[in-house]
Parts: sequence; structure tokens; C-alpha cells
Amino acid sequence: MTRRPGRGADRSGADGGSATLWVVACIALLLLVTEVAVVRAAAVVARHRAESGADLAALAAAGRIGVGGDACAAAARVAAANGVRLQACAVRLAADGRSGSVRTRVTLRVHLPVVGARQVVAGARAGRLPA
Repeated sequence: MTRRPGRGADRSGADGGSATLWVVACIALLLLVTEVAVVRAAAVVARHRAESGADLAALAAAGRIGVGGDACAAAARVAAANGVRLQACAVRLAADGRSGSVRTRVTLRVHLPVVGARQVVAGARAGRLPA
């Protein structure tokens, strides 16, 4: 029995090794997607750290309204303790001097993989009501 060319187990044509190329391409795509996910996750974590630092600094400053002392100095201490830098602090006192609101703005310097060093900025507002 004679075998016809192009049929059966004797296929040594142009398709030889093409599966290897597909596997390599899929692995490269998977690595790229993983890297993008890691960079995105690191950016989200940095944003959350900056936002929580701004929130806590604003709360610390609002706690000093009507009690005495510098509200913005308290905000700067709490911001530094949370790894962020206080960029701006504005206190607005009510007419009674015992209540008001505080706005803070903080910055956080982060190093993201592939992207490099970036600065994250977050702001918060907190208030104190009269007792």
C-alpha cells in the first residue's frame, strides 16, 4: 500500500513548530497583562494611602478647633506619621470660635514599577460642631 503525500502521519510541512510560537506569544501576553495589573494595583494602594493620610490630618486639625493650639501643626504631625506631607491646611472658624472646618491637602511620592516616580495628591475636609 502506497501512502499519498500530505495525508496521514507524514506531515512535515510548513506547520512545524507553529504551536511553540503560539505558546510563546500567549505567555508574553499574559506577562504584559500581569505587569499592567501590578502597576494599577500599586497606584490604587498609593491613592488610598494618600487619601487616608489626608482624612486623618483633617480630623486631627478639626479636633484642635476651639481647644487651643495650632490646628495645622496637629495636621502636619499626623500627616507625617502616616507617611504623607501636608501641602496645605486651611482652618475656617465659626463666629463662636469653638466650631469650624478644616481643609487639608497632602502629597505622597511613590515609585511605581515600569512607570517610575510619581506624586499622588489627596485632599480632605473635616469639621467640628459646637458642643
